[in-house]
Amino acid sequence: MALYFGQTVNLEWILTSGIKRLALLSTLLLLAACGSDSTDSAPSDEGVGQLSAATLGEQTVLPVADYLALEQFASANRQNGSRQAQVCKACHSVDAGGPNMIGPALFGIFGRRVGELAGFDYSPVMRNANFVWTPRALDAWLAQPGRFLPGNRMTFAGVFGQQNRDDLIAYLLEATSDRQ
Repeated sequence: MALYFGQTVNLEWILTSGIKRLALLSTLLLLAACGSDSTDSAPSDEGVGQLSAATLGEQTVLPVADYLALEQFASANRQNGSRQAQVCKACHSVDAGGPNMIGPALFGIFGRRVGELAGFDYSPVMRNANFVWTPRALDAWLAQPGRFLPGNRMTFAGVFGQQNRDDLIAYLLEATSDRQ
């Protein structure tokens, strides 16, 4: 308790109340970034974002090592990819055996059909989508998730810059696979 201008003020209550408000605000911002339906489009690179789940077409699924040998991923900056992945890790685990969180676990994502990870409650639009996660699909998703697959729950503006996406995808190729 303290006395200010003739008034008794409970400083402990003010401090704990402020901390609780900050924690609540942080939680709300995190949920806003990861948890509700997305139809927004964010600024992105020119020409990127034109590809959608509906226009993705047939994809060839390659072993992770083959993707990593492609120039865009072989020359990618893994440190930048790791930095970019911090945003992903707020809602997704990337480690083997990692739990589903606000979003599904990403380990083993490449080559997996969208909406089919056991134990995660996907939105209807994700369950009904018909594509496989490849670097090409993930690049289009990361550019503008709401435009790539309208109605998905991932409220995330996207990763701006082709190099940032290439770096992130290279990081995820390594971090989310068993490359034995």
